[in-house]
Amino acid sequence: MTGLSLVSGLAYAQQPRNRQVLEKEKKQNLEKITEIRSILKQTSTEKQATMGKLKALNQQIRSQSEQINLMTEDLRLMDSEVVELRNASNNLNEELGQLKKQYAEMVYSADKRRQQLNPLGFLFSSDNFNQLVARYRYLKQYSDARHSQVKQMERVKGMLQEKRVATEQKRQQQKTTLTAKVSEGKKLEGLKDEQNKVVKELSQREVQLRDELAESRRAVTNLENMITRIIAREAKERAEREAREKAEREARERAERERLARLEAERKAEERRKAEEQRRAEALANANKPADNPTEPKPAEPKPAEPKPVEPKPEPKAEAPVVASRPAEARENNLNEAEYALASSFAASKNRLPWPVQHGFVSDKFGVKPHPVLKGLMVENMGIDIQTNAGESVHSVYDGVVQDVAYMPGMNNVVAIQHGNYMTVYAKLKSVSVKIGQRIKARDMIGSVATGKDGITEIQFQIWKNLTKMNPEAWLRPR
Repeated sequence: MTGLSLVSGLAYAQQPRNRQVLEKEKKQNLEKITEIRSILKQTSTEKQATMGKLKALNQQIRSQSEQINLMTEDLRLMDSEVVELRNASNNLNEELGQLKKQYAEMVYSADKRRQQLNPLGFLFSSDNFNQLVARYRYLKQYSDARHSQVKQMERVKGMLQEKRVATEQKRQQQKTTLTAKVSEGKKLEGLKDEQNKVVKELSQREVQLRDELAESRRAVTNLENMITRIIAREAKERAEREAREKAEREARERAERERLARLEAERKAEERRKAEEQRRAEALANANKPADNPTEPKPAEPKPAEPKPVEPKPEPKAEAPVVASRPAEARENNLNEAEYALASSFAASKNRLPWPVQHGFVSDKFGVKPHPVLKGLMVENMGIDIQTNAGESVHSVYDGVVQDVAYMPGMNNVVAIQHGNYMTVYAKLKSVSVKIGQRIKARDMIGSVATGKDGITEIQFQIWKNLTKMNPEAWLRPR
């Protein structure tokens, strides 16, 4: 194979990696579309248009548009593959032509020599045995070269045929994909028509929508107040615990200092007592000595030896407070060692947390956005809404402690789970299977999703860090 055809072959060999990625994305998006259709089918039993149905349609339109974009990318990729196959075929044709030309020249040269000299005569006309062997090897190498040339031409012909078949198959795939794209485009147009009908019907019920929006905002405000109360309560309890532990540490340190001071005072008093006893003993011994000769000078009385001061033992240092060894974030949030470890582990799981429900799709995203029907109005989602199947079970996304279980209008049952200074919130639950103070593990069941009066089965999922609302989609594992 020539250098050019080899490079082309390598380029084509690398292409399936991109093809595999694209096929995987198409498969995942198709599964998402199928799941949305299944969930949307449950809400289709409700004849009246609802916001939940509109959100499901919007998500289906997004997924349908994504599928068409993937098909467009697939067609672009197939065009590139066809071009590479065509280039490879041209290179092989060129290579085959060169091989045929070389073979023809070889055959012509051999035929010319045969006319001039018979091979046997060429061998037996050798001057000696060594020359005979050399001529024999030359004839054999020439014959092997011709056979090798024939095999190489056959191999190139086979490769050329494979490229032609592959090119034809790729063109057929292009036709199939193009037909499928047209079909998906028609489905998208149908979804948009249905979306317009739902928007039109909802627009005619503006007063009702505004009432529902006001009710929803009240429920959202009540939920936000509940969460902030929980967070403030936990922060206060942690601060009180921290202050209590600090006071206890300081009391222990003070008691230890007092104990050491008392021991030191007792030691000094004992030294003074011993020194006094020694002084009295020496005075008594001096008094009992015989009288001295008055003519002789009285030797100076030696001073009693002063007691050698005992080196005081170094006072043991009080143990450093536990908070001093903790990271700054733990100290700022008054987290103990276990709470900080849990919070750090939770933070490290960003983009890898399991979904709170096994099936479903994000029907309303995090943040502030225009109302899909009411013009000029902005709505805020403190988390994400996930539409799912009726009766779907809800699971904790991480290890934690249940901080609150409550019921509130518009949100049904709500469960708040603490993960250090993080908190996950699960609202719109039909039933709850956990209680306040319970320690749970990731993927433990905490309840089931409620189905609203509009036929929509939807969970509201939130993530907080202290008083900051986080975007849950950035934390959940991509689907």
